[in-house]
Amino acid sequence: MEGKKHLQSINIFMIIAIFLFLHFARFSDAVGKASGGSKQGKWELLLNNTGVVAMHVALTHQNTVIMFDQIGEGQSGYRLRHRFNGTRCRATRNDFEDWSCYAHSLEYDILGNKVRPLRLDTDPWCSSGTFLSNGTLLQAGGYGRGSRKIRYFKTCDNGNCDWKQSKNFLSSDRWYASSQLLPENDRAIVVGGRRVFSYEFVPKLHSNDKSFDLPFLHQTYDRNAGGNNLYPFLHLSSNGDLFIFANRDSILFNYRRNMVVKKFPRIPGDGSRNYPSSGSSVILPLDHRNRFQKVEVMVCGGAAAGADRAAEQRRFLTGLSSCGRMVITGNTHKWKMENMPGPRLLNDMLILSTGHILIINGARRGCGGWNNAAGPSLQPYLYNPKKTLGRRFSVLRSTKIARMYHSSALVLPDGRILVAGGNPYRRYTFRNVTYPTELRLQAFSPQYMDRQFNNWRPHNVSILSNDDNMYGVKYGKEFTVQFRLRRKPTSNMVEFSAYAPPFTTHSISMNQRMLRLRCTKLSTANGWTSAVLEAPPSPNVAPSGYYLLTVVNNGIPSISQWVRNIRKWSSLRNFTFRKRAKLRIPVLRRFWKKRSRFFSRVKVSWRKALKRLKNGQAHMNDLFGGNYMFMQANPTPRCGQRPFMGHNIHGLQARYSLGKIA
Repeated sequence: MEGKKHLQSINIFMIIAIFLFLHFARFSDAVGKASGGSKQGKWELLLNNTGVVAMHVALTHQNTVIMFDQIGEGQSGYRLRHRFNGTRCRATRNDFEDWSCYAHSLEYDILGNKVRPLRLDTDPWCSSGTFLSNGTLLQAGGYGRGSRKIRYFKTCDNGNCDWKQSKNFLSSDRWYASSQLLPENDRAIVVGGRRVFSYEFVPKLHSNDKSFDLPFLHQTYDRNAGGNNLYPFLHLSSNGDLFIFANRDSILFNYRRNMVVKKFPRIPGDGSRNYPSSGSSVILPLDHRNRFQKVEVMVCGGAAAGADRAAEQRRFLTGLSSCGRMVITGNTHKWKMENMPGPRLLNDMLILSTGHILIINGARRGCGGWNNAAGPSLQPYLYNPKKTLGRRFSVLRSTKIARMYHSSALVLPDGRILVAGGNPYRRYTFRNVTYPTELRLQAFSPQYMDRQFNNWRPHNVSILSNDDNMYGVKYGKEFTVQFRLRRKPTSNMVEFSAYAPPFTTHSISMNQRMLRLRCTKLSTANGWTSAVLEAPPSPNVAPSGYYLLTVVNNGIPSISQWVRNIRKWSSLRNFTFRKRAKLRIPVLRRFWKKRSRFFSRVKVSWRKALKRLKNGQAHMNDLFGGNYMFMQANPTPRCGQRPFMGHNIHGLQARYSLGKIA
C-alpha cells in the first residue's frame, strides 16, 4: 500500500515536472525564435518615396528622425514650389537643375509617418554628427564650402525648427571625419577626414581654436587604397579616454593630454575595416555588474585588400566575413576572432534593447564609393554576445530592397529598426541600372515584437525621481521605474537598459552606447511593478544627453522611454563686462586716476580667473553640478495623485500593425 502511494507521488511529481518543463521550454523556444531562426522578423514598407536619400540619419528625443543627403549634385526626389528664401521655383530648365529648388534634408515624424523638408545652405556630404546634452544635433563638416561648416538642429514642438549654421568654422576640412561626445564641457571631438590627420573640438570656445595633429592617422593612411582610415571608429572608454580604430590598427588616446596611452595589437587578417573598405563597429553593452569597467569593442566586416583598385576595373572582390572582439580595459588585450554567416561590407551595426547586435544593410563584394559594390546583403544577422563561440550568429528574414552605398539604419523607440537610403551614383538614378537610387523607407520588426509575447512584455513604463528634484537624480543615485506585467516578475528575469541613439552614416554609428543598469529593489503592488534603479556613476560611463530606457522581461522589451542626463553649470560664457563710463568731471579726475590702476588690476585678475574657469570646465564639473543626471520623463505626481503612466510614447501604440511587406 505504501509502495502504491509512493508510486502515485512520484507520478504526480513527474507530471508537474513535465508540465513546468514544457511551459518554460515553450517560452524559451519562443524567445529563442525571437532572437534567432533562419527566417525571423518582419519587414514593413513605411513610405514609397521620401524624396531624399537618407545618407545620414539621427533619431531625436521628439521621436522624429533627421535625414539628409548631399546637395552638390543638384536634384533630389523632393522638388520644392518655393526656395527657402521665398522665391518661386519655376518650370524652367535653370530651376529644374537648381539644387535650391529641391529638398536635401527631411524630418520624419515616426507617429504620423510623414516627412517635411528642411533647409541646408552648404553641403554636408559625408559629414559627422553628435547630440549635445540638450538634444541639439551638432553636425560638422562636409564637402566643398561645407567642409568647415558647423550646423545645429534643435528640435521643437511646433514643427518650424530648421538647420542653423554657426558663425564659427572648423579649423580643418572635415570630409569623412568621425565625432564622439565627450564627458566634459558638453563638447565633441572630431577626428580625421580625407587627407586630414588631426582632431579638434566643437562647439568652439574661441574663434581661433586650432586642430591638433594625430600621428596615428598618418601611420594608418593607405594612399593606394583611398585612405582606408576615413571615418575612424571612435568609442569612449569608461575612464574617459578615447578608443580610435583606423584601417587595421587601434589606440587608446588621452585627448586631454594629446597622448597615446596604449597601442593595441593589429586585428588579424588581411583587408581593411574603415572607409572605403567600410566595415562597422560597436562598443558592447556596459554592465553594472563590473561597475561598467569592462569595455569591449567589436569590429565586423570590411573589404579585401586591393578592393578599391579592383572596383575601378569593375572587378568586385569578396568582402570580409570576420569579426573581432577585444577588451580595451585592463592589461591583457587580444582580438578574439569569429566569422559571420557570410561576407559583408557597407553594413550597419546596431545595439538592440536585448543587448544583441543587429548587422543590417550592406554588400557582399567590392568596397565603398560610387558604384563600387555588388551583391547586396539582403539578410540581417543577429549576434548574441553571451552565447558560446560558433552559436552567436543567426540569420533573419530577408528584404527585397538592396541597401548598399549611402544606406543607413537606426533603432526606434518602439523597437523597430528604421532602414533607409542607398545610392551608388552621383545623381539620383532610377532607370537602366542594376541598383537604382533608393527612396523607399522600411522598418524591420524583430520577432520579439510579435503579439504572441505581449503577455511577457512590460507595459505602461514611466520614470520617477526619488529625490526632491522632480526633474532628475544625481549620478550614482537611485530613481524608480514603474510598469505593468501580466505575469509576476522575478528579479533575475527583468533587466533595464539605457541606450544612446547614434548618428548614423557610411556604416558607422557615432556615439552609440548601451548600459545595463543595476536594480536594487523590485516590488509589486496593485498590478504595478516598481523597480528602484541606480543611475550610472559618472559622465565617463554615460555622457550627457538623451537616452532610451527600456524594461526587458525575459528577453521581451518594452516600448522605450526617453530619459535625460545633463551636465551643465551656470554659463560663464554669457557673462559680459560693461565698459567703464568715462568721467568728465575735472575735480574727480585726480581721484579716479589714483584708483584706476587698482581697479584695472582687479578687472584683469577677474578676467584671468574667468578665462581659467571657462577653459578648465573639465575640472570644475563636480563643483558646478557636473554630478547631476537629470531624467526628463513624466513629472513626479503629487501626493494622492495617480502617476501618468501612459502606455504610449507621444501616442506610439503598443500593438504593432504591419503594413505592406517589402
